[in-house]
Amino acid sequence: MTVKQLSMPELADACAALGVHNVGLWREPVRSYGLEATAKLVRDAGLTVTTLCRGGFFTAIDPAERARALDDNRRAVDEAATLGTDTLVLVSGGLPAGSKDLHGARERIADALAELGPYAEQHGVRLAIEPLHPMYAADRCVVSTLTQALDLAERFPAHQVGVTVDTYHLWWDDRAPAEIARAGASGRIHTFQLADWTTPLPEGVLNGRGQIGDGAIDMREWKGYVEAAGYTGAIEVELFNDELWARDGREVLAETAVRFVEHVME
Repeated sequence: MTVKQLSMPELADACAALGVHNVGLWREPVRSYGLEATAKLVRDAGLTVTTLCRGGFFTAIDPAERARALDDNRRAVDEAATLGTDTLVLVSGGLPAGSKDLHGARERIADALAELGPYAEQHGVRLAIEPLHPMYAADRCVVSTLTQALDLAERFPAHQVGVTVDTYHLWWDDRAPAEIARAGASGRIHTFQLADWTTPLPEGVLNGRGQIGDGAIDMREWKGYVEAAGYTGAIEVELFNDELWARDGREVLAETAVRFVEHVME
């Protein structure tokens, strides 16, 4: 999604040119290009799909709507398995229209995980609950902290349900480092994502993720937290940013690779 302006073949070519061997995919562009076609494309390009994003949106109260959400998540698990990734990232869902019951919404997430976890395990896929910044709690994700995400995940086996650690959503929380250690101790860090925090936030706030190095987050510090917790997996960069999307995608990808080395690895 960092370079969603690139087609799937353009993305594969650009990754090959830069020596990028891992890619996190989103369901919408995969569906647009075709699931089987995408799976073949990434295999032929020598790319490993690190995660598929996104499943979730489990908080509906209406039984028919909940059933549709579970069906969609089973499809997402199937898609992840076809693409060769073992991790499906979950954005859990916001408050249903007219509801103010955060606790009830979180319990419905647990109910959904109880059904989806065993199905995902059968397909070799893990579920990674992603806590989102509290500004998204009403409409996108009632799971706002790593503590809340782990409290849900720990009801289930670690090989079924873990968490996503995303700097953009967690950097403000002084409890997050200890919770990363908690997640690592039980093998529940299923993916680690980077985006910077820049202000002012854009109208609507969804597309405000800053390029690495442009904002307030110390990326090396956060890399240190997950490594100390035992995480050895891929590190993803996930930027939702209208200004970046308006630029040439190959240029943005090359810039991101340089920023990654400069602000994360060195």
